[in-house]
Amino acid sequence: MECRDTILEENKSYWTGRASGYSEVNKLELATEQRQKWKDCLRAELTRAFPDRPLTSLSVLEVGTGPGFFAILLRELGCAVTAVDLTPAMLAEAKENAGPLADGIRFLEMNAEALSFADESFDAVISRNLTWNLPHPERACAEWARVLKKGGLLLNFDANWYAYLFDEGAQAAWDRDRANSAEQGVWDQNLEAEGENFDVMEDIARRVPLSGIRRPAWDLERLSALGLRCEADEGVWQRVWSEEEKLSFASTPLFLVRGVKAD
Repeated sequence: MECRDTILEENKSYWTGRASGYSEVNKLELATEQRQKWKDCLRAELTRAFPDRPLTSLSVLEVGTGPGFFAILLRELGCAVTAVDLTPAMLAEAKENAGPLADGIRFLEMNAEALSFADESFDAVISRNLTWNLPHPERACAEWARVLKKGGLLLNFDANWYAYLFDEGAQAAWDRDRANSAEQGVWDQNLEAEGENFDVMEDIARRVPLSGIRRPAWDLERLSALGLRCEADEGVWQRVWSEEEKLSFASTPLFLVRGVKAD
């Protein structure tokens, strides 16, 4: 079996090359109604988990910050934000996108599967579109649970992004998404993202463990075994996605795995 550590280095190389193009996607989110939609979502989740605490009292870790979209929103909400990413090029984009907010965000280069923080360091750990891409997702889950304080909140937004590589039905649905996007004249990130190299990403996706596993069932089982009380919100995409995203990604709807660490 191939050493998954080589996939980690391939991931780093891939996302280094895509940093600029992916940053443009985040900039679009920041410049449109997606900014408020996502901010409202994060505020609601944090307020629900910590009803008796102001958001300014919360320490939040964002894992896999990429160009910094969540880190920026969390800082705007007043949280103490630490944002980590494996790729220095992504962190550079994140700092630039954060502008004046960057001074209030701790940006660190770090592997999501091997965090350097002490146990029980954060009130919340948040991630978006990361877990599917990890060579050792079970290690990442264990690390995220470890650095959460007791009673802390885990929010993991993700999707079955590359299921079409393993399932004929999923492939047919993915093909329909591409056709529908073209017919409606919608910018299709799957085909038109600047700096994207989809054959490379598909090759990596075939070799990471979660691409062929239906989620969020895997996440719920893994996190529950780590002592978190978990639930899945499989309708979150309806609240946070733009109409264009709903069209382009209809076959791979975003889900949220919400977990609370036992006291």
